[in-house]
Amino acid sequence: MIRLAILAFLIPAIAVLSACSGGEAKYPTGAERSATGANNIYDEAPSIFGDGGMGIFGEKKATGPGENGVSVNGYLWRAALDTVSFMPLASADPFGGTIITDWYTDPSTPSERTKLNVFILGRELKADALSVKIFRQTKSGASWSDAPVAADTGRKMEDAILTRAREMRITQER
Repeated sequence: MIRLAILAFLIPAIAVLSACSGGEAKYPTGAERSATGANNIYDEAPSIFGDGGMGIFGEKKATGPGENGVSVNGYLWRAALDTVSFMPLASADPFGGTIITDWYTDPSTPSERTKLNVFILGRELKADALSVKIFRQTKSGASWSDAPVAADTGRKMEDAILTRAREMRITQER
């Protein structure tokens, strides 16, 4: 009876373990990696805690003299929040530089709604440190469907954020 119980346990265990030996995993070598760099999926992902990381007790490590540990430009961050303040926020990550709004419906156009994703990509106050993605939907019946966004709308929003950030910097320097 005990032998039968042991066999009843061992046979499924052996079957499960033998299924795990499917062979050796193949990982890309340096020669197989893309040399473009920008969209290289094998590059190390940036840390959500910035370049310096985080200390044992949760304090942010500074990565250089006079740096506060935030890995995005403070003026761009505050200007972006200020510019999109009329829309409800879904999430905001100051360390990663990401602002995602919830859908916003303008009272004057109830059959259309808009959503923004704002990405602050660097520490410098310049145009290529900012990216805005705009999504638009229109209501048809009871459901919402994706609609095209004018090509220059994202650029206009980026310009508005950059202008506000420059105003903030000039005001603080005085």
